[in-house]
Amino acid sequence: MNLSRDRILTTHVGSLPRNDVLTDLLIRREAGEKIDAKKLAAEMDSAVADVAERQRAAGIDIGNDGEQQRVGFQTYVPERMSGFGGESKRPMGRDLIEFPELIEVQKRRFPRRGKGQNAPQAVAELKYLDTAGIKGEIARFKKQAGAKFSEMFMTAASPGIIATTMLNAYYDSYESYLKAIAREMRHEYRAIHEGGLILQIDAPDLAMSRTINFQDKTDAEFQKICEAQLDAINQGIEGIPRDRVRLHCCWGNWEGPHIHDIALELVLPIYLKANVGALSLEFANPRHAHEYSVLKKIPVPKDLILIPGVIETTSNFVEHPELVARRIEEAVSVVGDRERIIASTDCGFGTFAGREWVIAPVVWKKLESLRQGADIASRRLWGKKVG
Repeated sequence: MNLSRDRILTTHVGSLPRNDVLTDLLIRREAGEKIDAKKLAAEMDSAVADVAERQRAAGIDIGNDGEQQRVGFQTYVPERMSGFGGESKRPMGRDLIEFPELIEVQKRRFPRRGKGQNAPQAVAELKYLDTAGIKGEIARFKKQAGAKFSEMFMTAASPGIIATTMLNAYYDSYESYLKAIAREMRHEYRAIHEGGLILQIDAPDLAMSRTINFQDKTDAEFQKICEAQLDAINQGIEGIPRDRVRLHCCWGNWEGPHIHDIALELVLPIYLKANVGALSLEFANPRHAHEYSVLKKIPVPKDLILIPGVIETTSNFVEHPELVARRIEEAVSVVGDRERIIASTDCGFGTFAGREWVIAPVVWKKLESLRQGADIASRRLWGKKVG
């Protein structure tokens, strides 16, 4: 994994907006409708090529396929694994319970969505069917992206976010379910690594699930659950060099109060047990921008890269490059090493097909501002002309 040797490198968390045609095809496929496979393949080719070029034009150093080939960052998993069926009854988050008006707002804003709250559940022994799907994604990305990036990454869902989205109706305990998922997702994790890409584990369960699946638990009880989820990640990535894996944790990518989010200070020590080379965290989110101070109390280990979110992903405001630079400089100040900072977004811009908070033209402007801000910060940090 590259370090920011002579300037601050830029990346993002993974998902990028999908066009309307691709969105419709992905949602229909997930629903079990018959679709034109050739049309879907052609749309994916075009979409991956487009987002790769837009990332390059915006100045992204470490890019991906924008998750254009998936209906959602974790709800794609049942398409690749047997043992799922029926429908999960995922709990409603505390934000929506306390502010039910938000439910109607979201219904009006996102009238057609994939299976987020009503995904299938585990009803039998899980079995990863084959790696054709993930290998196809890798091949398409490499072909369409060419040599546009200094490094390329691909996302994969953590065992914990799978377990808290596709609920357990088969295994004798949550821990057993996590272990089964980790065992089977190893196939996907390793395929990404063997395909020559950096593996990003998307694990919002390590924070977000506190206010959804485990809202009735105490913070101490959730910390134990979080440790089990982190252990499952380590089991799943075992054997992959840590410098080829990065971990993304967040409090949920939606526009809401977030007043019940768990504090970073309570979970960061758990995150630091991950066998990964980089940690991606939200710091542009207005509810968590102050938590750089936590990194002063709980230092980032010297062998770990921090990927701070310096661009917010649920607002159509475009951050001023000077603000981005200041956020990057704050991250450098708490880590104490400019080379171990890679500037990023808080979360994805298209975590689910049909549910994009930020319009596509603004997404590209935000990524441009990310690069511009990184260049400003680099000039200050290195004391020379950059960009």
